[in-house]
Amino acid sequence: MTSKTTFDFTAAQRWFNAKGWQPHAFQQDCWQALLQGKSGLLNAPTGSGKTYAIWLGCVLAALQNSSKTTGLQVLWVTPLRALAKDIRNAMQMASNEMGLHWQVGLRTGDTSTKERQNQMKTMPQALVTTPESIHVLLAQKDAPKLFKNLKTIVVDEWHELVGSKRGVQMELALAYFRHLNPKPIQTWAVSATIGNLEEATQVLLGDQLEDCAIIKADIDKKIEIETLLPDHVDTLPWTGHLGLNMLPRILPILEANTSTLLFTNVRSQTEIWYQKMMDQAPELAGLVAMHHGSLDLAVRQWVEEALHAGKLKCVVCTSSLDLGVDFRPVDMVIQVGGPKGVARFFQRAGRSGHRPGATSKIYFLPTHSLELIEAAVLKEAIEQEQFESRTPLLNCYDVLVQYLVTLAVGPGFYPEEIHRQIKSTHAYKGLTDKEWAWCLEFITTGGHSLSAYDEFAKVEIMPDGLYKVNDRRTAMRHRLSMGTIVGDPVVKVKYLSGAYIGTVEESFISSLKIGDTFWFAGINLELVRFKDLTAHVRKSKKKTGPIPRWGGGKASFTSLLSNQLRKKIHDASVGKFEGPEMNCIKPLLEKQGKLSAIPRQNELLIEQIKSDEGTHIYIYPFEGKYVHEVLAALTAYRISVSQPISFSIASNDYGFELLTDQDIEIEDFLELDLFSMEYLLEDIKASINNTEMAKRKFRDIATIAGLIFQGFPGKGMSFKYLQASSTMIYKVFEDYDPNNLLLKQANEEVLSLQFERSRLTESLRLINQQKIIVRKLRKPTPFCFPIMVDRLREKFTTEMLSERIARMQLDFTG
Repeated sequence: MTSKTTFDFTAAQRWFNAKGWQPHAFQQDCWQALLQGKSGLLNAPTGSGKTYAIWLGCVLAALQNSSKTTGLQVLWVTPLRALAKDIRNAMQMASNEMGLHWQVGLRTGDTSTKERQNQMKTMPQALVTTPESIHVLLAQKDAPKLFKNLKTIVVDEWHELVGSKRGVQMELALAYFRHLNPKPIQTWAVSATIGNLEEATQVLLGDQLEDCAIIKADIDKKIEIETLLPDHVDTLPWTGHLGLNMLPRILPILEANTSTLLFTNVRSQTEIWYQKMMDQAPELAGLVAMHHGSLDLAVRQWVEEALHAGKLKCVVCTSSLDLGVDFRPVDMVIQVGGPKGVARFFQRAGRSGHRPGATSKIYFLPTHSLELIEAAVLKEAIEQEQFESRTPLLNCYDVLVQYLVTLAVGPGFYPEEIHRQIKSTHAYKGLTDKEWAWCLEFITTGGHSLSAYDEFAKVEIMPDGLYKVNDRRTAMRHRLSMGTIVGDPVVKVKYLSGAYIGTVEESFISSLKIGDTFWFAGINLELVRFKDLTAHVRKSKKKTGPIPRWGGGKASFTSLLSNQLRKKIHDASVGKFEGPEMNCIKPLLEKQGKLSAIPRQNELLIEQIKSDEGTHIYIYPFEGKYVHEVLAALTAYRISVSQPISFSIASNDYGFELLTDQDIEIEDFLELDLFSMEYLLEDIKASINNTEMAKRKFRDIATIAGLIFQGFPGKGMSFKYLQASSTMIYKVFEDYDPNNLLLKQANEEVLSLQFERSRLTESLRLINQQKIIVRKLRKPTPFCFPIMVDRLREKFTTEMLSERIARMQLDFTG
């Protein structure tokens, strides 16, 4: 710390001693900074005591403050509801035992109406809440009164918010609080894994960055990573195949540990693994549970409590249990399949040994052979403390107009005052006067093209210049629509008795007929009727049926993972195999080199195979699925410009496939400079049907901006209705208001968020520096086979796909 002033930590030290703990240096640094009145960011490993580093600083400040202020003084923000209860309990315990006797309240979407009403009458001294709940409070008419005594704001798991619209939502709330009181409000963020600490701090503090503290814990967090190596690698690997085959290897791990979290990357995989575990180990019935975001809240809460109580041996889960819930009994973690990022893997590893000084242990279970390379990369990156950066979002007009209506629903606002607050944020520091004027016009009239419709004129301008929502129906609909998380419309799944099970996407239920069965929540269910976005079901004794698939759950390689993966593949190309994972996969990579080539870092491998289907072209940039989707579309488009031709496209994190029924040679098109940077933006827009994608993106933006109402509780709108409404508004803007900022945002988000424009540009620059190697082949290679299988997966059922793959493997080895 820059100041030599010391403060009294006796109360905190006494409390730590009573627990048998010794405070870390970083915890004492945080106490010192908080007592000095500073703001800042704490970067410390999961399970190292981050909560007490910040909270005890707040407690010490309150104990040493001679003037006993009442009302809300500390706001603790967490991105997940599942975290809130545990954090509140830990804070309340420390407060009571240190003699402060503050009330620590809890307010999330799950808080009862009675409790919320009590809080509005008398706010607790500290409140644990979520970004969405903060904005609900800002929409109260006496919001300034509620927060007038606020001294400190703590944003937990800041890395989960930076780079998302929820993060932008939080930035706006922080700016509001900073300008609410004449006395500076201390603002702190807590983060376990983030690569760009300085930038993340700038996003947190906006224009109040001076004299802040960035405290990085000097703790060597011990993490043991063990890869479950297969007895032999597949000659032709394909996604998902190896994972379930290794289920028998998992059962001894479950038996040897008190409790285990088994992480999958998507909800459908959670359902599959739970079902297979029950099939192969029925003796675990009652000891294994499932946890993902589409299950009934009561079920999830029961799972969390049973895990706390040590009643469960294993919970199969998704990212719903990623973050810092302090499940004391958990002493083992298993990651199924590549997590697509180093930070996520590190975060999940920290769920075991979740206490200061403890060693975290995680097993990595590859779902196909090539993921062994990912395992080697993850180990090395964590050892070198390399984590992904989070790119903050700028100028999210949809979030801004929602926020302005929120303030207008509450106490109202004066434009000049609120404009200064908004400009103080990192997200809107570049907002122009013209854009600001557009936002004000949009909320008061609906903008240029919607001004004739009264429902879009939500905010009135009062005689004194105050912007205010006076219509009760408008205010109620806005309060029901607040937030930045927009998912596909879901269908409630209920038993005929009325008992609630959870939700699945409307598109999945619409694909079923009455009487069809499907697996959900570990149960085989028969669809009895489907009405008003509710699927009524009953239990079935059948053993077959599809498992729901949820959109939005798939991830792609981060740039850090891509870069490190290419290095490992380069090492293999020169015969360098280090570590158990690379030595295990050595036979498969040697087979790849023998049949085709293993590309070095300065090489781009292209494989061409001709079959009964036509000509297959495989290209391997190793840049992740999202980038490959655009590269594939771009390459196909540029080829089609030279001659009439159509392609089927498939991709994974390693490369992509172009398949045409024409007999062509790839060299004829490489001369066209397929990967040129010239006219890149125009060609991308033409190749990926940017308008259609922008329309789909616009539905989310329009929902956040309040143009589309998703319905009252229990009476949601159907997907067809929402899509039709957004498409109609999109068309109106396109025809009559082409400069509409929401239209501009939709097109920008398709390129910058969905297709990672900066990474795409960097990938093409790299490709243009590489030597292109073309291999003409008769049969699939280890690199191309998984892409081929992913394409076939869309055409065949699981049983048919397995038979088809078996024949292909036979042909290959024959």
